[in-house]
Amino acid sequence: MPEFEFHVSRKARKKYQFDETLFALNGNVILANYAASRHFAESMSKVRGEPIPASDINAMGLIDEILHILVRLYERQNPGAMRRAFEYVHKEADTTLLKFTENFPPLAVYRGEIEARIYLDMETGGRPNRQSSLEEMLMLYLANANPALAPYRELFDDEELRRTTAYEAVIAGLQTFFVKEPGFKSGGETLFDVLLAPSRRAPHSLQAQLEYLLERWGAALGEDFVIRIMRGIDFVKEEVIRQTGPGGFGGNAPVLTFSGYDYTEYERFSQDKDWMPRLVLIAKNSYVWLDQLSKKYQRAITQLDQIPDEELELLRQRGISGLWLIGLWERSHASQKMKQMMGNPEAVASAYSLMDYQIAGDLGGWDALQNLRWRLWQHGVRLSADMVPNHMGIDSRWVVEHPDWFLSLPYSPYPNYTFNGADLSNDNRVGIYLEDHYYEKSDAAVVFKRLDRWTGSARYIYHGNDGTSMPWNDTAQLDFSKPEVREAVIQTILHVARNFPIIRFDAAMTLAKKHIQRLWFPEPGSGGAIPSRSEYGMTRAQFDAAIPNEFWREVVDRVAAEVPDTLLLAEAFWMMEGYFVRTLGMHRVYNSAFMHMLRDEDNAKYRQVMKNTLEFDPQVLKRYVNFMNNPDEKTAVEQFGSTDKYFGVCTMMVTLPGLPMFGHGQIEGYREKYGMEYRYAKWNEAIDEGLVRGHEWRIFPLTHRRHVFAEVDNFLLYDFYTPEGFVNEDVFAYSNRTRPLPGSVETERGLVIYHNKYADTRGWVKSSAAFMDKASGNLVQKNLGEGLGLLPDGYAIFKDYVSRLEYIRPCQELFEKGLFVLLGAYQCHVFLDWRFVHGEQWQAVYEALNGAGVPAMQAKFDELFLVKEEVKPVTVDGKKKKGSGQGVRKKAATKSVVGKNTKIKKVKPAGKKKAG
Repeated sequence: MPEFEFHVSRKARKKYQFDETLFALNGNVILANYAASRHFAESMSKVRGEPIPASDINAMGLIDEILHILVRLYERQNPGAMRRAFEYVHKEADTTLLKFTENFPPLAVYRGEIEARIYLDMETGGRPNRQSSLEEMLMLYLANANPALAPYRELFDDEELRRTTAYEAVIAGLQTFFVKEPGFKSGGETLFDVLLAPSRRAPHSLQAQLEYLLERWGAALGEDFVIRIMRGIDFVKEEVIRQTGPGGFGGNAPVLTFSGYDYTEYERFSQDKDWMPRLVLIAKNSYVWLDQLSKKYQRAITQLDQIPDEELELLRQRGISGLWLIGLWERSHASQKMKQMMGNPEAVASAYSLMDYQIAGDLGGWDALQNLRWRLWQHGVRLSADMVPNHMGIDSRWVVEHPDWFLSLPYSPYPNYTFNGADLSNDNRVGIYLEDHYYEKSDAAVVFKRLDRWTGSARYIYHGNDGTSMPWNDTAQLDFSKPEVREAVIQTILHVARNFPIIRFDAAMTLAKKHIQRLWFPEPGSGGAIPSRSEYGMTRAQFDAAIPNEFWREVVDRVAAEVPDTLLLAEAFWMMEGYFVRTLGMHRVYNSAFMHMLRDEDNAKYRQVMKNTLEFDPQVLKRYVNFMNNPDEKTAVEQFGSTDKYFGVCTMMVTLPGLPMFGHGQIEGYREKYGMEYRYAKWNEAIDEGLVRGHEWRIFPLTHRRHVFAEVDNFLLYDFYTPEGFVNEDVFAYSNRTRPLPGSVETERGLVIYHNKYADTRGWVKSSAAFMDKASGNLVQKNLGEGLGLLPDGYAIFKDYVSRLEYIRPCQELFEKGLFVLLGAYQCHVFLDWRFVHGEQWQAVYEALNGAGVPAMQAKFDELFLVKEEVKPVTVDGKKKKGSGQGVRKKAATKSVVGKNTKIKKVKPAGKKKAG
């Protein structure tokens, strides 16, 4: 354990009443562990009335000890140097050392057991105390000369020595002496220069001084001391986190890349079942939805089996095939108490603070779930549930029955933590206590207290934490370094998988090996994510021995073997999206860049995300979950509005490969963000009927065509070239097509073009971005005709599912030039229903339209080429038959599809429409 030391004046010791066990016989503070640093800092905090970072105290002692070591290294190089230094200054030093010893007394002197003069005449460990005290006085000078230590100068203030003794002359004499002595090592620096270098290099940062000492002297100090320095740096980082308050994800998504993983990255995708690529998911907050249904149907709907069949049929009609119900599990009673005590009397517990993985009793339990699941299946909808394997509720069954499964300490990690509040436990076997500052909102403790009422023993269990914000203070962090914990969690996942064909894993990235270690068992020099955890870190070898394999890879393999028809969906960020699906084998992974970048119109960045994915491995693109809001973000209508931009981005969501996921209230245009503790919506919002109608016109026809867009084997992203030859990064253009059924050549094609900018543009969709071709292992490109699999000649007719107009273009032109498009602000096209025609008559149709669209191309053909003839009256026995002789009869001039030898009766086409 580290034993850091530094000087504390008699005056400061009396003022702060430091524990005497913290002081060595020579009077210096000995900080044997981080807890000692925290106790020392807490003593100061109580008197000062402000928090004192224990990491600073720790760093001061560590720097002092390193400087002492450097003196020892110099003496090895220059034996007897400190003895000769004392002899050089001893005339001025005698009275100064006496005053120094009185003001900064050894323990026996401080207690009055021995006089300072007698102490100086003695030896310790065969070394004269006067010589040792001179070295300590030199360290005192260095501490006072260090600007980074200024906030703590009262601990070691040398002002009285300067004023009443020859202290300054002694220090000047030492400087002169060491100038005459050999330089330190081969650098030629004096010992004084070496000792002053850290504060000169980084005058206002203890962390930077430690980093300098590590870089400059690490090799000389040895491996053990290097680790101590690195841990000291981590300790500083932890304290910074404690003081800065909430962090979290600010919504500035980075461009996803596929390199730099800390663990071996290899390809091992999980194979999809046939239904998985076509899945369209919608999220519903269970309690809020049931309350909304109660109001809609004017009757109490409080349990899952009471959800009307009409709602399930509505999901089917909208092309939604998966229902994610948030908050199904039995929740923590303590979590509910906490929220109610903090001013929300109607709150339920957080959906992510769980008592147990049992369906909540007030939702109807397992029987109600089975009823809903069976009825959903009749409408072609699969049910999805959340899991939060990282942690449990602070009063969960596991906390009560298996406290050893959680990360905990036998003592509080911070002395200023107190646990005198209400007992949040409903179980008489244990007491559960939050740290008191929670109720004052003045601190967010990293632990809570679990009191065993049978034995009287206490554990301080860590709250769940992802290192980006405040601890999740209604949760208890599981210890995944223990194999029995990993197995218990896997068994629970298998239990859930047997009841739900889709499982969403909340905060899944926290259980990747690199992040388990980063957060809870950091390597030396890599800590700082969660306060107090640096001292419990492991080396990489130790950590790999504790957790040999990726937890998620084990989960995926076990589910595939035991419950194979289960889709596993990971909420994972931190640039791990590709790793989660390609190496860990998750079927789907969150793609937060879709929402953030398209919302902010960082279009070039999102196109780069798509390009990076396609160049690395297109199969990753198929496994993204694309969404416009999720429970942790503002609602979709708040972020994207409810007009053209919303529908353009929503169109991309449902037509890109991957899994489209609608948020609760997204289709209805609700603006309220539902907290995990909500029992009902707090805002009285009306359904935006116009937005719903817009979905029915523009979005739901596409969700029913997911099979066209779901796969990536034929997906291409295109560059949109303006007439000036530049790529407009604000335009997203991509195509996809189905694979022909066995024995058939028929394929369905789709081309999507969306302009995500408030501006006008025009240009050509012609050539694709590069993508990785698995067959050749090379990056390749295709033109639009190749991408859509068009015929080499004739004409292509296709329908825009936005305007409902049909268009016709020569296939050769689509191959050679691409498709020319005029785009207004947030304008979108979705071209489907491609078919092919040949012949001069269709050429005439193309020329007549001059690029314009029509409601029905066949009707336009008929208008141009069907001959109108008068219909003569029919007579019977010389009398006109009733109803005859009215109107005209059309006579086809030729067949609709004209062969090479077909004769065409010339008919003047109707007037041409201006190109759109």
